[in-house]
Amino acid sequence: MRAAFACDPQTTRGRLVAEQESAHRTPFQRDRDRIIHSSSFRRLKHKTQVFVEHEGDFFRTRLTHSLEVAQVARTMARALGLDEDLTETVALAHDLGHPPFGHTGEDALQALMAPYGGYDHNAQAIRIVTQLERHYAEFDGLNLTWETLEGIAKHNGPVAPPYPWALATSCANLDLELNTYASAEAQVAALADDIAYNHHDLHDGLRAELFSTDELAELPILRDCFARVDKRYPGLNYYRRRHEALRRFFGVLVEDVLDKTRATLTEIDPQSAQDIRNAGRPIIRFSKSLFDDLKVIRAFLFKRMYRAPSVVKMRAEVTQVVEELFPFFLQNPSELPKQWRKDVADVAGDPTSLARIVSDYISGMTDRFALQSHQRLIGGTDGGTDGGTVEVPQ
Repeated sequence: MRAAFACDPQTTRGRLVAEQESAHRTPFQRDRDRIIHSSSFRRLKHKTQVFVEHEGDFFRTRLTHSLEVAQVARTMARALGLDEDLTETVALAHDLGHPPFGHTGEDALQALMAPYGGYDHNAQAIRIVTQLERHYAEFDGLNLTWETLEGIAKHNGPVAPPYPWALATSCANLDLELNTYASAEAQVAALADDIAYNHHDLHDGLRAELFSTDELAELPILRDCFARVDKRYPGLNYYRRRHEALRRFFGVLVEDVLDKTRATLTEIDPQSAQDIRNAGRPIIRFSKSLFDDLKVIRAFLFKRMYRAPSVVKMRAEVTQVVEELFPFFLQNPSELPKQWRKDVADVAGDPTSLARIVSDYISGMTDRFALQSHQRLIGGTDGGTDGGTVEVPQ
């Protein structure tokens, strides 16, 4: 049953370029399908989360992470009576703007782009879906609905001015009401992101042997999860034991969000999607006690995983790749693919516009394409890539 405060595809605020809608799919379903079929979504397969793509086939990539986020988001949306398709669409699109090498690549691009307006992956995601995906005859981008664009732009909360240049440019003809909170659907996607990465970073860290199962079993929340597994399955195999505990950890986070959200909804009694936007606070969130426990877990992951010597070493190597590719393309724009050289010709003599084109190009690279490009154009480590076929960013 649809909640009164859910977004309704039948009353969407529409698309920037008017289109005849499908007889078989709602506007939000069409948005989801356009995301899935986009070049940027496809490239998430070879973009990293924490570990660089070639370090192991088992570790999460941006694509597998996005799929996990979408699964959690749909589950919570269904439980709360929200529009599942819009929720899934925002979840699938939320990481489109990430460059290669995860947050390491973003940190490098932020520093390199500082003289040219900076770099922000959320703003870049909006730029991608409104401008950089160039496949349709009648418009640039994917011509998504207002509700989807709003969700991508501010699923983490209101955006305060000054806006990142990529967001300001992309929203020049759109009023996404950046000063308010997003729909409940977009907020669910944001919390699903938190749940997914808190879960799978623990799993990937174990797989990489950066910490032990016994150490996890001493952390808040997880301590109870392991205790329940041990009580029900005494003597369980080591790998099954930790999997069962992490399953329960996942469930605890989801149930906490749902319980806290239902209490908040009862308190404010929203009667429309706009009531959610104007509530002045996030509606979808963790309880304070669980959030405090998560901060302990995140501090553990920061120390033992994100700052592990092997991870720090790889971060330095891939930072160098981005730091050397960026000035190379600024000085040698003729080395950009043919479709990008047309854009360069259009901004001749404008160093800021050229830098932004180079940033767009590099941010669209996969991990291994960036490593291979660096090896081919500059020299140095190839990062262990196998020379397989990769897609040139479009």
